[in-house]
Amino acid sequence: LSEVAYSQSTGQKEQLSRCLQRGIRRVQDLCKVLQLPTVFEETAVSYFQRALQHPSFHLVSLEKKELLGGCCVFVTCRQHSWPLTMGTICSLLYAKQELFASVYLSLQKELGLSVPALSLGDLVKTHLNSFRVFQHAADIPAPFVEDKEKMVARTMQIVELASETWLVTGRHPIPIVTAAAFLSWQSLQPAARLTCTLARFCKLAGVDLPPPAHLRLKELLEILLRMASQLTWLRVFNMDKKTVVKHIGDLLQHRIFLLKNAFCLEDGEEQRAVALDKGCPGSPPAAGGAAQEEGCPSEGKRQREGGPRPLLPPCLINPRKRLRTAAPSASDSAITGDEAISDSEIEQYLRSPEEIRAFRKAKAW
Repeated sequence: LSEVAYSQSTGQKEQLSRCLQRGIRRVQDLCKVLQLPTVFEETAVSYFQRALQHPSFHLVSLEKKELLGGCCVFVTCRQHSWPLTMGTICSLLYAKQELFASVYLSLQKELGLSVPALSLGDLVKTHLNSFRVFQHAADIPAPFVEDKEKMVARTMQIVELASETWLVTGRHPIPIVTAAAFLSWQSLQPAARLTCTLARFCKLAGVDLPPPAHLRLKELLEILLRMASQLTWLRVFNMDKKTVVKHIGDLLQHRIFLLKNAFCLEDGEEQRAVALDKGCPGSPPAAGGAAQEEGCPSEGKRQREGGPRPLLPPCLINPRKRLRTAAPSASDSAITGDEAISDSEIEQYLRSPEEIRAFRKAKAW
């Protein structure tokens, strides 16, 4: 009789077979819930079988093996340009996004899968398909029903504007798409919809309200207000976050021109330096920034309030506040002689054998 390793015994194969069967059923059920084509289901099942046969996934936890099927479905949808977000899969699997992302990256690396980036345009169309404001219903007022094609086109334009102004980079797309859809819906019939809030709109549309959507809406409105300040026929009005929605169509029509005028682009710093060198009339040429602002108070006020600023990501415009460390008191900074000596300080006083020989040689003289 010869010894048989446990990895070659029947027990592990039976256990792996049951695990494989449960995983395949989980992948198939997930594809049915998402209403994916049969080709997607077959591809996801084949990826799942390959993953379970790979040695890297033999000793992972049961929780990660359950997420492996969702990762295979997610990879399949991305490869077929099917707009599906990681948040949707995680909500269906009741999984943490951090853990799902780690399993997804491991799957992509170990199997050598090529996953293209998600198209934001396809995501907009898919996300708006779930909205209930495109057809009449008993709980939806008649003025709140909107044409689907018009709303999708306007939402796409607002999302493109958000992408050009650094509002999309490094962020979850769903809150931005939700805020853009709300603005486009309001702008198509502003008279009847300006009083509707974002929370009520999401409730009427039958979609969840992502928590960051309010912040994305605020950032979009700030961009629109800066663009509106560059349109001549809008300067006579007192624009605010409510009234600017009425003119979103005009702002999007002249988007490129308004963005160039509303924000400092590449040569903004050079123009500012030239303006400082020239100075204001009546101010001394060698005066600093404070003196120039004092000589031209209106110019300094314009720069602070409505002047063009660099087009930077929000994380640079509004950085997170850092906690200030308390300054050491006089008693803490006083030297008593009982302080602990660190190892690095002790090593400064230890001489190497070469230094000892050089020291003895110097002392002999």
